[in-house]
Amino acid sequence: MSDLHAMMRRWARPGRVDWIGVRPERRAGMVTLPAVEITRAGLAGDRARAGKRAVTLIQAEHLAAIGSFLGQGSVPPDVLRRNIVVSGLNLAALKGRDVAIGAAIVHLTTICAPCSRMEEAFGQGGYSAVRGHGGWCAQVVQPGHIARGDAVRPLD
Repeated sequence: MSDLHAMMRRWARPGRVDWIGVRPERRAGMVTLPAVEITRAGLAGDRARAGKRAVTLIQAEHLAAIGSFLGQGSVPPDVLRRNIVVSGLNLAALKGRDVAIGAAIVHLTTICAPCSRMEEAFGQGGYSAVRGHGGWCAQVVQPGHIARGDAVRPLD
């Protein structure tokens, strides 16, 4: 393994789950939860997605970045419609890796691109403000219970 490859596999410290939300149906408001079961299809109570987009994650640090592009403070996580907000760990560095979240394991598959609803939610420029900061999609490897405050760490 090259030095660069080894450095790319390392991480400074575990992250943590800051927020959890589900959408019971299309275009429904997000429901904030203190804890939830991750099933093979995604979060219990969330509209079924299964596959590579079963769970969506976003970094808490990006909520402030998106807000700054909009000329405001940090945006609320429910507006972005992602399932899990994680802080303290660079999710972009974990693309293609398995990540333990509480008792569950997910595999980060692809970026979670913004949709046209970002213009609806934030006004003109909302779509562009979220580009590159919209989070990640993940496939469920191992179902399990997660809760706010749980550790988030990459697996080797």
